[in-house]
Amino acid sequence: MALPLSYSLRNLWTRKLTTLLTAGGMALVVFVFAAVLMLEAGLNHTLVDTGNVENVIAIRKGAGAEIQSGILRPAAGLIESQPQVETGPDGAPLSSKETVVLISLQKRSDDKPSNVTARGVGMLAFNLRPQIRIAAGRVFRPGSHELVVGKSIASKFQGAGLGEVIHFAGGNWNVVGIIDSDGSGFDSEIWGDAEQLMPAFRRQSVFSSMVVKLADPSTFDAFKHAIESDPRLTVEVKRERQFYADQSEAMATFIRVLGMTLTAIFSIGAIIGAMITMYSAVANRTGEIGTLRALGFRRSAVMGAFLVESLLQALVGGIIGLFMASFMQLVTVSTMNFQSFAELAFGFTMTPGIIIKTLLFSLLMGLIGGFMPAARAAGMNIVTALRSV
Repeated sequence: MALPLSYSLRNLWTRKLTTLLTAGGMALVVFVFAAVLMLEAGLNHTLVDTGNVENVIAIRKGAGAEIQSGILRPAAGLIESQPQVETGPDGAPLSSKETVVLISLQKRSDDKPSNVTARGVGMLAFNLRPQIRIAAGRVFRPGSHELVVGKSIASKFQGAGLGEVIHFAGGNWNVVGIIDSDGSGFDSEIWGDAEQLMPAFRRQSVFSSMVVKLADPSTFDAFKHAIESDPRLTVEVKRERQFYADQSEAMATFIRVLGMTLTAIFSIGAIIGAMITMYSAVANRTGEIGTLRALGFRRSAVMGAFLVESLLQALVGGIIGLFMASFMQLVTVSTMNFQSFAELAFGFTMTPGIIIKTLLFSLLMGLIGGFMPAARAAGMNIVTALRSV
């Protein structure tokens, strides 16, 4: 015969302060655990969403990032001439030959310099990235020293606001527009005319990468084989979403390892706290436990009741921790991307999967913390326990 759930709930309510203190300790651990998962999810969301499912990116073989890559103009012409590449109404291939360099800008907050990605593109780049819109101002004019700046860069760096001037590569570049890409990595970039940026950085005949739109995404394998088997080309191609997912791998791994290490350390303290609380509950209710056993409740029923109390405490802590972590979605983190060595802004992202993992983690802490006290309660001798009544 099992003890009713109301029994465990009533005991938790009787010792409200102790229950809340124990749940509060678990909530802090859950908060850290959830924040780490949200930070990793936010990073992946930012970079993966930078890519389009219909787009393919080409970079030099062996180059881990666009800033390390180089594609000559003749090679770029061969890539965009492949039959799998979609063409526009004018018959021109939907492709974007791009040059990517790092420039140093000073932050508005502390005047410290930081690397920012400057991307030279053609006008077709906006068609290939439909998530990008001009939030303020206008698009740069081809052939001019004009720029459009991602909203994260515009708000954080000196000279990057609308109507301001950025000085780099020995020239002045006017900011004429602010781009909003719905939280993707392009919010942390500066865009200008590739044919103007290339000579400014003495790269007249070499692009960093090339993006093409496939007429049918299912033809990717055929396109990849044609490009990578051509002896005239020394490039590799990836789906754009996969390319940007790879760019997040190093930083995501660092966040995951550091965060899980801290969580493991903090969780030990929370589990010990839960264990002490439950041992105290067992000690204070020795006579009650003896009475339950005398009334015919089995050891398993007593053990189950104390485990339920511990799990309920942990569940309360998990819900509180998740509630606190949800406010982290209002925070934006700006740091260096280990892959590109450039500034990258991303936020905390809460997902259903994170909610489930976090609640399971809190219940696991409750199970570990409550098991030994529950086993002790179940193992009490009936006569010995009744003597304390």
